[in-house]
Amino acid sequence: MKALLELMLGDPQADRAVPQTGTTVRLTVFVAAVMAFLAVITLAVSLTTNRVANLWAADLAQSATLRLPADPATADALLLSALDVLETTPGVSGVRALSQDEQQALLEPWFGPDLPLDALPVPQLIEIVTDRDDFDVEGLRARLSAQVPGAILDDHTAWRAPLLDAAARVRLIGWSVIVLIGATVAAMITLAAQAALAANLRIIAVLRLVGAKDAYIARAFVRRFTLRAAGGAVVGTVIGVAVVSLMPQGDASSSLLLGVGFEGGEWVWPLLIPVLAAIVAFFATRAAAFRRLREQT
Repeated sequence: MKALLELMLGDPQADRAVPQTGTTVRLTVFVAAVMAFLAVITLAVSLTTNRVANLWAADLAQSATLRLPADPATADALLLSALDVLETTPGVSGVRALSQDEQQALLEPWFGPDLPLDALPVPQLIEIVTDRDDFDVEGLRARLSAQVPGAILDDHTAWRAPLLDAAARVRLIGWSVIVLIGATVAAMITLAAQAALAANLRIIAVLRLVGAKDAYIARAFVRRFTLRAAGGAVVGTVIGVAVVSLMPQGDASSSLLLGVGFEGGEWVWPLLIPVLAAIVAFFATRAAAFRRLREQT
């Protein structure tokens, strides 16, 4: 706590070695703000994608679809046999045969609204709601094969696995971008600190003549650049959160673009961005200052 207080208050004499205005000051604050803004947007997109993908995957895991052969002569008998099998299968909590209107709505995006289902051999679809703990996919397939010839059961595994894989990749890309943003802030702070040290060689030389240690001089640079980076990151985070809050909201299960934002404990992440920016600036400035001071000895 004492070290943090000293960092915040600083030393007026040592602070004279650090420029209070100029290009390095504006550059530090501006870049920190921009990087914090980008970090907020990246976090919002990454966390939302992961959340929506898990929601969709959970919905797919609790459902399955049965497709019956498109044979008008046996359609009714196959439907009754399939319903009988499904309703007596452990782990199946709900069964519903899709109506002709519902099946036409599913085909409409590809074939248009005037598709004559009566004149086409369209398979009958049955929606199945399952209990993941008790549902035996292979056992049900075996029963259907014996009692409902030609029926095809889709447990949505082919859809769920790529969805989760895509979400994991988006999450990895998001965190990679965050790391790159942190590296960019560190590089910018390092260059700005070195430029400030080089521009104040005479003041640093005077401080050394009166007995100031390198740690004392470096502390002033670390304090100023850490506070500047933190202040810029606060501004960028506030703007980023405001932009995210202006995104259209709605049911995320229907569209990813309607649910971009933070929920519940996810709000901790944008709040940590200024803190992380200050930590990066602290260590980057400290390393740059000591390295530069050793070169000037």
